Amino acid sequence: MDDLKHQMKDHFIRYASYVILDRAIPNVVDGLKPVQRRILEILWRQNDEKLHKVANIVGQTMQLHPHGDAPIYEALVTLANKGFVMDRQGNFGNIFTGDPSAAARYIETRLSPLARETLFNPDITEKIPSYDGRNFEPVTLPAKIPLLLMQGADGIAIGMATHILPHNFTELLEAEIAFLEGRNFKIFPDFPTGGIMDKSLYDKGRGKVKLRAKIEIRDTKTLVIREICYGTTTESLIRSIDEAAKKGKIKIEAINDYTSKDVEIEIKLPRGQYAEEILDALYGFTECEVSLTSQIIVIKDGYPWETDVHEILGYNATKVVEFLKWELEIERDRLLERIFYKTLERIFIENRLYKKIEMIRTLEGIHETLTELFKPYRKKLIREPTHDDIEKLLQIPIRRISQFDIDKNKEEVSLLEENLHSVEKNLKNVKKYAIEHLKKLVAKFGEDYPRRTRVKAIEEIDRRAIETKEIKVGFDLQTSFVGTKISGPSQLHCTNFDKLLIFDKNGTYKVINIPEKQYFERLVLAGIADKKAIVSVVYKNKETGQAWAKRFIVDKFILDKSYRFLDEHMELQHISTSTNIIVDLHFAAKSSKKTEKTTFALKDIPISGVQTRGVRLATQKVKKVTFSSREK
Repeated sequence: MDDLKHQMKDHFIRYASYVILDRAIPNVVDGLKPVQRRILEILWRQNDEKLHKVANIVGQTMQLHPHGDAPIYEALVTLANKGFVMDRQGNFGNIFTGDPSAAARYIETRLSPLARETLFNPDITEKIPSYDGRNFEPVTLPAKIPLLLMQGADGIAIGMATHILPHNFTELLEAEIAFLEGRNFKIFPDFPTGGIMDKSLYDKGRGKVKLRAKIEIRDTKTLVIREICYGTTTESLIRSIDEAAKKGKIKIEAINDYTSKDVEIEIKLPRGQYAEEILDALYGFTECEVSLTSQIIVIKDGYPWETDVHEILGYNATKVVEFLKWELEIERDRLLERIFYKTLERIFIENRLYKKIEMIRTLEGIHETLTELFKPYRKKLIREPTHDDIEKLLQIPIRRISQFDIDKNKEEVSLLEENLHSVEKNLKNVKKYAIEHLKKLVAKFGEDYPRRTRVKAIEEIDRRAIETKEIKVGFDLQTSFVGTKISGPSQLHCTNFDKLLIFDKNGTYKVINIPEKQYFERLVLAGIADKKAIVSVVYKNKETGQAWAKRFIVDKFILDKSYRFLDEHMELQHISTSTNIIVDLHFAAKSSKKTEKTTFALKDIPISGVQTRGVRLATQKVKKVTFSSREK
């Protein structure tokens, strides 16, 4: 048993780690989950700037991804619909309506120009063996844009979840420039569905934002929704409006969805309803207003990292400098090698060194001779020629030697030296070079990604105030009916949020929601359950005939549950919420004397609990109890 427990614990920890690191949570370096990275790697390998069938890309990705084709296809469509790293052709679904994409064999995709320019460089990409060891896949892509914050991300793992909101491309790159220049910056979400956003509680991605749909008033009876909230669809929005209408929160005559490329939902209002008056109700009771909470957890250096958008952006900006420096160093080494070889080649041909090895019969002797022949020219060379360098010279064909142009060679070396000087200059100030690089990206791609969500302060809507309505509730003690459709002699003025307090002649009461029309067999009083009204009752003991009275407030109750306010052996004589009731007790006559009578004012009785016994008004047997509303 202990061994089984140990195995279960060990296997669970391994599984949890796998889900967190290799499936659900994106990496902070390139903002991608493993399946997304594998899709982009395959697109890069297949890249010829032509469109590829998605089915083909999915099949190729299965070389790297140890799961089925369905999750690869879903991840590809989701990634393509983000709109940054992939070009699309065909039906990839509709983010506004929620319509699904076409089958993988009917749609095509390729890397976008932005992705090709900023995400890939095989020279600086670390790779590891794939799950079956037959291929190699990147650990992370060398992203020179903050792709994580651009696209946003959602992921649920074991014990943790991440929800990163998307941001604007241009604003992110300008914030990176500000970071590298040591200036303060602020960044806020930008959603592909547009809408209006209140960012006052965003708190660098640790808080939330409030979103509203963009609603136009076409005329006094017509509203048109032009942009919806992120995370909703036109279908879910229309459903929420219908549900609100069924519950009586809003009144609409008709709703029509004309959405295709752009959102257009038309709402027609009935008689007595006006467009400006219904706006707050739409925001208060439908998906025309939503709140989105941001929770940022990413993978950094192989571990989960809970952070905020400013730290991520600073990390990405630092990575941009690191990647660009790495690329410059590689380019510098390549230029040095090209300059070296072209100079070595010119010395070899210009000084006819090939003539001096014609009579040597062994390859080893040739190498030794050339090594000695190059020594007088060492100062012209960047480094000592190696065995491979000499071998490369020996493979130059005679035709090329005979047609060698020394002047052209010198021009090429001069151009390479200019490039080398430029690279070395950039290496001395990589941060400045990175800033210029980011500015060029903004100039080149910024117009393709305008801000879609408008930032504006949104006032809190008091939903209760919007839907509070004054209504009249009637009750008739003769027929025992209560409700809004009862036009009896007694009326209660209340709101649709109030509850009713119903008293029965048998000594019980209950609290109910306001009905349209409901029958109560022995109704003696109906009132508003406001936990403030004082109820006065007078009652007799059936056995002794003595009269009792009490006053109480019903301040605790469970809806529709029956409670007692009188014991079962008591008989109710009077109940009211009036404060000016006078009670006359008429006692049984003694011998020849007239009937005795005494008077009490109910307001003099102290307020007690609803379950208390009450106050005995007299010790004699009461024959009759009468009431009046005048003071004593």
